[in-house]
Amino acid sequence: MDAAMDLIRRMPPAEVEMALASLLVLLPDHSADLLSKVDQPLQEAWDDESGRQYLLCDYNRDGDSYRSPWSNKYDPPLEDGAMPSEKLRELEVEANEVFAIYRDQYYEGGTSSVYMWETEENGGFAACFLVKKEGRRGLLDHGLWDAIHIIEVVSEEEGEAHYCLTSTVMLSFTTKDDPSMSFGLSGSIVRQMEADFPSTEGHLGNMGRMIEDMESKLRNGLDQVYFGKTKEVVFTMREPLEILTATSATGQSLQQAVVGDIVRRRSVH
Repeated sequence: MDAAMDLIRRMPPAEVEMALASLLVLLPDHSADLLSKVDQPLQEAWDDESGRQYLLCDYNRDGDSYRSPWSNKYDPPLEDGAMPSEKLRELEVEANEVFAIYRDQYYEGGTSSVYMWETEENGGFAACFLVKKEGRRGLLDHGLWDAIHIIEVVSEEEGEAHYCLTSTVMLSFTTKDDPSMSFGLSGSIVRQMEADFPSTEGHLGNMGRMIEDMESKLRNGLDQVYFGKTKEVVFTMREPLEILTATSATGQSLQQAVVGDIVRRRSVH
C-alpha cells in the first residue's frame, strides 16, 4: 500500500485515473483505501431534476451511486444512501448557492459542488468544497483546474470553533498541436491550514474566508513552483527572441553572425 501511494504521488494528474485503475486491479483488497486516499481529477454528472451539473468525489459516493447536492438524491437511485441531517442539509444548500457565486466571480464559470456530513469523532461535521474549470484560449489547447477543499470543524466551545482545512489543486494544460510551440504541463499541490474563528459569525462565512485565503496562496505557489521554474529552465536553454538585444550575450553572437555573413556575401560579389 505504501509503494502504491508513493507511485501515485509521482504521477502527473492527467495520468492518475489510469494509474489508479491499474492499482485497483493489482490490489483489490486495498480498493477502499485507494479510492478514499487518492485524489482523482473531478468528474461531472447531470442532475435531471434540478437541471444542473454537479461534481463526483468520494465524499458524495455511496457504493456505486453519487448524491447530487441540488436534489439530494442518488444516481443510480439508492434507498439507504448516507444523508446529512436536516440542519446540516440546510447549511449544505446555502453553501452550494454561495460557492457558485464565488466560483463565477473568481473562475468566470466552471462547475462547483459542496457536500457536508457528520463526523463521528467529536460530534461535529466536515465539508467538501469542489470546483472544476476547463478552458481554451489563445495558444492554450486545453487547460484544467481541479480544486478540492476539505474542512473539518474539530471543536466548538466557548463561542469559538476550530477549523482544519486540507486543500488539493490539480493543474494541467497543453498548447495547440504545433511542432514549433507544443508544450504540456501538469502537477498538483497540497496544503493544510488551521484556524480559530468565533462561531457566532457562522460556519459558512468562516469556511469561506479560509478557502479564499488558501486559494490565493495556492495560486501564488503554483505560479512560482510550476510556471516560474518552467520559465527559468526554458530561458536557460534558449533565450526568447523578444529579449534578444545587442546587450545580451546571445544577441551579440547573433549580431556578429549576421555581420559576418554580410561581409562574406560582399567579398564574393
